[in-house]
Amino acid sequence: MERWEKLQKKEEPVLIPKFGPLSGMRVLLNGTVVAAPFTATMLSDFGAEVITLERPKVKGDTARHQKPQIVNPENGNHISGAWLQNSRNKLSVTLETNLKKLPESKEIFLSLIKQVDVWIENMVWIEKLGITDEMLLEVNPGLIICHVSGFGTPKFGGEENYLNRACYDPLAQAESGWCLLQGFPDKPPYYAQQYIGDYLSALFAVNGILMAYIDRKRTGKGQIIDCSLVESYMRVMDDNFPLWSEMGIQKERQGIQNRTYQPAGIFETKDGKYINLGAYGKGAYEKCMKGFGFDLEKYSYEAAGGSEAAVMSELGQELNKQFVDYFKSHTVKEAIQMIIDLKLGATVINNCEDVMSDPHWQKRGDWVRYEDQTLEKEVTAFGFAPKLSDTPGQVWRGAPRLGQDTEEVLEKLLDYTPEEISALKGNGIID
Repeated sequence: MERWEKLQKKEEPVLIPKFGPLSGMRVLLNGTVVAAPFTATMLSDFGAEVITLERPKVKGDTARHQKPQIVNPENGNHISGAWLQNSRNKLSVTLETNLKKLPESKEIFLSLIKQVDVWIENMVWIEKLGITDEMLLEVNPGLIICHVSGFGTPKFGGEENYLNRACYDPLAQAESGWCLLQGFPDKPPYYAQQYIGDYLSALFAVNGILMAYIDRKRTGKGQIIDCSLVESYMRVMDDNFPLWSEMGIQKERQGIQNRTYQPAGIFETKDGKYINLGAYGKGAYEKCMKGFGFDLEKYSYEAAGGSEAAVMSELGQELNKQFVDYFKSHTVKEAIQMIIDLKLGATVINNCEDVMSDPHWQKRGDWVRYEDQTLEKEVTAFGFAPKLSDTPGQVWRGAPRLGQDTEEVLEKLLDYTPEEISALKGNGIID
């Protein structure tokens, strides 16, 4: 009998405090960088017990080493901001996961699978390591498996030369059609920054996991989730695909001016700041025109602001120039106050200092402080979204050091003895 077969599942959180709506859910993560780890982060922020497996020979998740690094000047310890922000509330276990070569690793891995509710991975080479969905579901029939990939996984169909291809966010933007819409019409397209698709696909993955988790409570059965970066972008492309399929219309890059209505877009102010303004609809347009002191009779909504034809007409572009000139002749404070007084939608384009010092976001509790395990100092990071009234998220500890929890997980969750753990050390399995 295999070790995992003898294990009884420990239902309650064993290694973390009880909090949040997901208390009692246990998650195993085989993933690096952004999409899969952030999926686990969203679960851990709200009470799930998340165990991250990191390969010891490559110094763990590459997100740890992303530059620039945050440094503690007192001890010289350093870690990436991404790791500090997104790996809090997790447990780090070092394990070489090549199950084909290391039977001891297979024993540990399958024992972990027996103990968890959810397994998340984003490694395109997973089957080369000797890991298959069928094997895991045999060990744990109630397991929820979440694959996060660029182009999808074979179980759900697709072309062989696409499936399990390496992918990262900018490639997904290009493949989905998203990239073509970014930038100015007279210049090449560009991709959105800050891994927006990785985070977007993570949120879709969380949605899938929670739906499967609810279904398991009813059926007792686990299931497989296939979350593709490319398809996540496709899902939020608004009207692009129906416009093409039904009308043959391919939307184009617009730059910073919205072509479908105005005033809308980004405007530079007298003091070199920027305001993003959007006055959608006839009522907002007319209120805006009166507030700015522009000639509403000459620049009627129908003639200059209410459609793409109107906005792009000679009259519409003449009006846009007036908006541009107005903002360039006023400071950001003057302009934004006038717009707020009109009760129109607009905001200053902020930097990080602006956002973090804003009393509104401070009063909403958006900044939390906690001890980072690597830096060994207190740090400030973004808190929680969404906000829950009765079971809010919390940080029970900062992001773990590499392998910080290996021994505790093996001993308390998998029933390894100190002697067995000691025997595993020094041979590349857990260290």
